[in-house]
Amino acid sequence: MKLLIVDDEINIRRVVREYAEFEGYTVSEAADGMEAVNLVRNEEFDIIIMDIMMPRLDGFSACKEIRKQKNMPIIMLSARGEEYDKLFGFELGIDDYVVKPFSPKELMARVKAVCKRGEGDRQMQEKMQFEGLSIDMAGREVYVDGSRVNMTPKEYDLLFYLVRNRGLALTRDKLLEQVWGYDFFGDDRTVDTHIKMLRSSLGEYRKFIVTLRGMGYKFEA
Repeated sequence: MKLLIVDDEINIRRVVREYAEFEGYTVSEAADGMEAVNLVRNEEFDIIIMDIMMPRLDGFSACKEIRKQKNMPIIMLSARGEEYDKLFGFELGIDDYVVKPFSPKELMARVKAVCKRGEGDRQMQEKMQFEGLSIDMAGREVYVDGSRVNMTPKEYDLLFYLVRNRGLALTRDKLLEQVWGYDFFGDDRTVDTHIKMLRSSLGEYRKFIVTLRGMGYKFEA
């Protein structure tokens, strides 16, 4: 699998490259967001690890440009851990957020979790219909009354997990573990924020996502 490391700190790139290559990844590097966008335009990558604060083009802006071209997993790195930054990143469609300083081993574990989720969706060949809501898990496409809906990658992940487990009561902690791939240390507002975004995307079919007061959510159709 091909991994792109984007960071203006050469030591960060070196450490991540060493651990990633040890895990069997083919690694490319970029020193800023502009270089990353150009690389993505000309090459295919399975996942990107990208810093936020960089010269020329910051990570958030680079993420926006990359999303215009291709839909691939992105893990953001940042020296800041403010909730605003995390939620803004997730709204842009990033798949994970890691605060510096970080453990390279933990970062690789998160890379594996994100890639595993992507592989699971590609293997899922189901097409489902719930009234006017059409879900194509293999193609990662969702249609509302015949019109395709554009959602962030995390919205797709969350919807697909809810649908695969339809009828089951799912706690926020369970959703964090299964959709994000690791424990968010009890920050269940992340789940609530993405549920709100997902409901907005589904329009009138938001009714299928049922809130379980004080617990979590379930997909019921």
